[in-house]
Amino acid sequence: MILDKFRIDGKVAVVTGSRRGLGKGIALCLAEAGADIVSFDRNDPIELRSKVLALGHKHAWKQVDLLTATPDDFARLIDEVVTEFGKLDILVNNAGICPRQPILEYSVKNWQNTLQVNLNAPWFLAQAAARQMVKQGQGKIINIASLLSHQGGLLVPAYTASKHGVLGFTRAMSNDLAPKGINVNSITPGYMHTDLTDPLVNDPEYHREKIDIEARIPMGRWGTIEDLQGAALLLASEAGAYIHGTNIAVDGGWLAW
Repeated sequence: MILDKFRIDGKVAVVTGSRRGLGKGIALCLAEAGADIVSFDRNDPIELRSKVLALGHKHAWKQVDLLTATPDDFARLIDEVVTEFGKLDILVNNAGICPRQPILEYSVKNWQNTLQVNLNAPWFLAQAAARQMVKQGQGKIINIASLLSHQGGLLVPAYTASKHGVLGFTRAMSNDLAPKGINVNSITPGYMHTDLTDPLVNDPEYHREKIDIEARIPMGRWGTIEDLQGAALLLASEAGAYIHGTNIAVDGGWLAW
């Protein structure tokens, strides 16, 4: 049955930035479809854990600060996951930062920190995960890209550079790993209403900007976490087994405009 291909019962999924926002929504989606969840977060995702456990699945938290983590740290964390759960089936590289500053004043600190969290960390984590997945002969790596993987943006040069990089290494990694049974893909979320963007959506101070954004989205509304979950589950499950090196835009038509 086709719906069975969307089940991921018994799979083990690592999700970065899963304490809130899109990462939390993706982690819950994977748990609802049958997976055990390992959160790679700086702070304990208490609410997520309770929901995953309530679904009858396992949850573990590995404390990590992506700003300071090294390739050796990621290798150690992946080893810990395999020791505890026996395998690693799915990696979702979701965590990211986006400091804003005019181009001419953009600081070295903002540039370096953003590239570290948004590009270096997901690359080295994906590399460590892929080494384990190659041993297993299977695995799914999902990188969260951005509208600014495709556009330039304003006041966010490091974020734009990092997200272009994520899209690039997703494709490069896929070329090497597809023959080894590993799917590497990315998702581009559009403007999503989460706890992180709630001020922009509901604060009267930003009302004009909210209206301008909605007018630019062909579908006419902001996306929700639920809108993103279907794409994530497709790429994490056997339903997406023949999808390699692809980016799925979940953006209400933004990039088509």
